[in-house]
Amino acid sequence: MLRIFIQQLSCHRLHQIHAAQARTEWLKMAKKPVQKSSNSWPLGQRPGFLIRRLHQIHVALFQKRCAAFDVTPLQYSLLSALARRGTADQTTLAADVVLDRTTTTGALKRLQSRKFIERSIHHRDRRAQICRLTKAGATLLRQMEASARAAHRETVADLSKAEQKRFIAMMQRIVAASSDDAKATTALD
Repeated sequence: MLRIFIQQLSCHRLHQIHAAQARTEWLKMAKKPVQKSSNSWPLGQRPGFLIRRLHQIHVALFQKRCAAFDVTPLQYSLLSALARRGTADQTTLAADVVLDRTTTTGALKRLQSRKFIERSIHHRDRRAQICRLTKAGATLLRQMEASARAAHRETVADLSKAEQKRFIAMMQRIVAASSDDAKATTALD
């Protein structure tokens, strides 16, 4: 038992070392002068690359903080949206979290298999599935709340409080301005 704990601790420490090395290399790359050419645009200056990288960082933080719950950020979003609505059909939930129906259906099926949600056929539209949070799902959300919030806070922890507010406001503005375009791109997720 002690040997397993030491191995796990060693693996965790090794991960921390690799993360620190990767961070150092990233900073060097971002600050390194780039040879000018007409086609040169460093990755560290591209919004899309930075957004994808930030998403990777957040998912890793979420998984670390919420590992005990074995729930993905997507599943957490679906549970949160369902808790806010009470009941909802799968199409509405897909729209709430801006996902395609196929991905949403798969995630909801996994949540149902773990008894966190119930799904039933809509009485007026037999093609629609109505979802509701179970007591186990509501309990899970309450238990996860502090860990999930910590992951979100840690994602922007290197910014001051004022910068965090501005950053979130800027992201909200971009998302709101592009909301019509987002529906067309959900199939690419």
